[in-house]
Formats: sequence, C-alpha cells, structure tokens
Amino acid sequence: MSKNKIPSPLLAGETISNTSNKSSLLSDLKALFKAPVLLANVLPVFSGFWLALYFTNTSLSDRWGLFLLTLVGSTLVMAGALILNNWYDVDIDTIMDRTKGRPTVTGSISLKVVLTLGIVLSILGFILLLFTTVEATLYAFVGWFIYVFLYTMWSKRRYAFNTIIGSVSGAVTPLIGWAAIDSINHVVPIVLFLILFIFQMPHTFAIAMRKCEEYRAAGVAMLPVVRGFKVTKRQMVAYIAFLLPFPFFLTDLGTTFIVIATLLNVGWLVVSISGFFIKDDIKWAYVNFLYSVNYITILFLMMVIVTLPLFR
Repeated sequence: MSKNKIPSPLLAGETISNTSNKSSLLSDLKALFKAPVLLANVLPVFSGFWLALYFTNTSLSDRWGLFLLTLVGSTLVMAGALILNNWYDVDIDTIMDRTKGRPTVTGSISLKVVLTLGIVLSILGFILLLFTTVEATLYAFVGWFIYVFLYTMWSKRRYAFNTIIGSVSGAVTPLIGWAAIDSINHVVPIVLFLILFIFQMPHTFAIAMRKCEEYRAAGVAMLPVVRGFKVTKRQMVAYIAFLLPFPFFLTDLGTTFIVIATLLNVGWLVVSISGFFIKDDIKWAYVNFLYSVNYITILFLMMVIVTLPLFR
C-alpha cells in the first residue's frame, strides 16, 4: 500500500513564501506601471488605428503586423513615461496616502532600477514604432516628452495649468494609432484628439477635488488646491459643455453613435451642474470621476463597434 506524502512544514512554508513573493512582485509592477492608467491609454490608440483602417477601406488582416507593432510600441512608450513619472515623484508619493503603496516609496524596487526600466521601455517602444511610420513615432515622442518633462518635471508642482499640459500628452494617443495607417489630415483624428484633451480636464479635476488635502500636503499645484472648489466646479461644467458639439463632427460614424455620444455628454453635463446644489463636494467629485471613466470607455468602444462590418 502506498503512503500519502505529507509535505514538510519547511517546504510548505517555502511554497507559501514563493507565492506571496510573486503576488507582491505583481502588485508592485501594477503600481509601477500604473496599470489602470496604462490600459485606459491603450484603448484610444486602438480606436485611432481601427478608425483609420475603416476610413481608408483597409482590412485589419492586411495590417496585422503593423497593428501589433503600433499597439506594443505605444504601450511600451506610455509605460516608460508612467514609470519615469513614478521615479521623479517619489518624494511627493511618500506624502500622499493614495501613492504610499507604490514600490518606489516602499523601496521594494530600487529607484535606480525604476529609472533604468523607464528609459529602456521608452527606447524599445520608440524603436518598435519606427517600424510603423515616422509620423506615429513623432506623436508618441511628443506625448512622452510633454508628460515626462513639461508635466512631471516642470509644471506639476508649480502651476495650476499643469492639467492642461498633461491633457495634451494624453490626447495624442489616437493620433499614434491613426498615423500608423495614414496621415492625420482628416477630421476624425483631430476630433478624437480634442475629445480626449477636453475630457481629461474635468476628469483630473474630479480626482484633484477628492484628494485635495493630499495634494495640498504634497505641495502639488492642482486647481482645487490653488483656486478652491467653486472655481474648479465652474471650470468642470465649462469643459464638459465644450464636449457637446463633437459627436456632430463624426457623422460618418452613424446616427447610433451620435445619439449615444450626445446622451453621454448631456448626462455628464447634468451631473456636473448638480454640483452647485449638492453640499457634499467630495461625494459629487467621486460621482464625476466614475462617470468620466465610463464616459470615455463607452465612447471609444462605440467608435469601434459602430464601424464593425456587422453594423455597417
């Protein structure tokens, strides 16, 4: 009769420890790469690429290699920029509760490794993008340069208009995808850029309102810190109102898209205006944050869905 093997406590402990270490490393990498932010920026790249295929009557199967180069290259560039942001901001991340768990703060990954990783990933991303088009690579570099140098290192801690600078960086993502297929001399990529640029303003303001005291303690010049909640609310309403006309510049995407996009815009405008009548500013800011995340995700997914062959 065979005997069941009972693992020794030592081996069992090593297994648990190894699993824990792997889990911890994965969590550290997610925090270092700012995984939710990175994924949110990949979607517009994909949408820009997809729409360029659609408007140039090109099949994805004919450009599959180009698609992978564009997506992987742009993702690496954005990941590199986000990592360099973490490396540079370690001092203020130590102060803010929302960022105290980052590996740059805990020391689980050394700052030297973080800096090296940020530079290497950025360079690899640019090299891959050079195999697409020079124009796509240029937009990626513009976004990377603005985010790393003009936003992170220059304006973030000094000026309340840092959000405008950061928004330009985030708005180039669909241009990268589109330019991999064709020049952006077309109304669609320009409108996508403007939508993303304007969207990021109230989206970021909502975050800044929720974490206002943390930003204040860290000495970051976000609008709610510098000008207060009332001014921030007014600007949020103005920026959201600016989004209203843009669906009508995308009539080629069809009536379904225009209706859904307009409903999303009106809904967000109603939510933002309600802030003048709600006393709990932090709760209101959180609702705006949730709406903004769902707004941009639905909007860019809809652009893809309504241009699928099934919906033509």
